[in-house]
Amino acid sequence: MKVALMILAFCIASFAVQVKDVANTVGVRDNQLIGYGLVVGLNGSGDGTNSKFTIQSISNLLQGMNIKVNPDDIKSKNTAAVMVTAKIPAFAKSGDKLDITVSSMGDAKSLQGGTLLLTALRGIDGEIYAIAQGVVSTGGITGGTGGRGGNHSTSASVLAGASVEREIPQNFSQNDNLTLSLKTANFKTANDIEKALNFAFDSEVAQAIDSRTIRLKKPDEISSVEFMARVLEQDIDFVPENKVIIDERSGTIVSGANVEVEPILITHKDITIKIEPNAQAPLGANELDMKDGGIIDPTSNTLRINANKTTVANVARMLNKLGASPNDIISIMQNLKRAGAINADLEVI
Repeated sequence: MKVALMILAFCIASFAVQVKDVANTVGVRDNQLIGYGLVVGLNGSGDGTNSKFTIQSISNLLQGMNIKVNPDDIKSKNTAAVMVTAKIPAFAKSGDKLDITVSSMGDAKSLQGGTLLLTALRGIDGEIYAIAQGVVSTGGITGGTGGRGGNHSTSASVLAGASVEREIPQNFSQNDNLTLSLKTANFKTANDIEKALNFAFDSEVAQAIDSRTIRLKKPDEISSVEFMARVLEQDIDFVPENKVIIDERSGTIVSGANVEVEPILITHKDITIKIEPNAQAPLGANELDMKDGGIIDPTSNTLRINANKTTVANVARMLNKLGASPNDIISIMQNLKRAGAINADLEVI
């Protein structure tokens, strides 16, 4: 199947963002929970006899209900062993509801129509923080061979399927010394946040420690909650770093509209690229003028760019018109970066 190349561009310019858009509050975060359980009520689409742990789990469950049964006598295909995962947010209280994800561990064909039995969800410390149970839904979950929402989904979800039983200790209200951590390390952003907060509070409440860390000192006259609310809502000028992102699986290239490509000559397989800013060479016999500084010779697979400003977006778009495959375009971009012709971070995902 031919993979189409999609080229996206975004402008890199200074604009106002709030502190919460570029920084996190240290210590205020979600925590991961995990548990092992059983989904029952499946219409013959559960685990087969090869999933020994499922049979043993059923036996253990029944014995816990004072029903003694030999695991060798259990042949049910209406049950599937699953792993249950969830996130418990910061400051969650006992009784709060959590969404959960249920994923098959064995050879079940589908979890559709099943019910998750009571499952303990534990944190990394081994303590139980939530209890999950409920009818699972396979709608909107991709899994197995059935695709999105299909009849063969081995992943499912339960909205509000878990209840918080144990709270994670927090001393936020008693903490006068708080810390911000930038989502992306940047000395200028850290410095800008420090200046903006000190100006807004008219006192030295912020100190940038490094390119990612900003220490905060709460004024005595306001609470920690009010202080952080004002800090996170504070506007700052923000300039994102130029970056080129390549998704090899989908053939997608995302780059800043102003990411320039320096003059270079590169050959990849049967494709030749000549970037010659301000060159005024006349059109050859087989060359086609693309009207935006690019000249293409389809007979020799040559791309000649004669522009005052050549960008990654222009090069990718012209290569696409030349008929280059997504893999070839991605390889060319990577080699342009290696050769130093692209002055931006390149990230392959």
